[in-house]
Amino acid sequence: MEVLRQARLRAQLDQAAVAEQLGVPQSFVSKYENGERTLDVIEFVAICGILGLDPSQEIAVIGRRPRLRPTAKTSN
Repeated sequence: MEVLRQARLRAQLDQAAVAEQLGVPQSFVSKYENGERTLDVIEFVAICGILGLDPSQEIAVIGRRPRLRPTAKTSN
């Protein structure tokens, strides 16, 4: 997620530092930042806490973005 990557950079933390605070491998952070992995809400809230973000505000920002995948067309 680009939002979390940018916040991590603003906080002047590297992936290893975030991973250490989460108790996960550095590759976990790399994968969600690169879109190779999704986060559940508990993970998202924990990461926001580490980065000093308000999770509800970040969800609102994400919700305003256009969809990354097209929605399935329904047949009439």
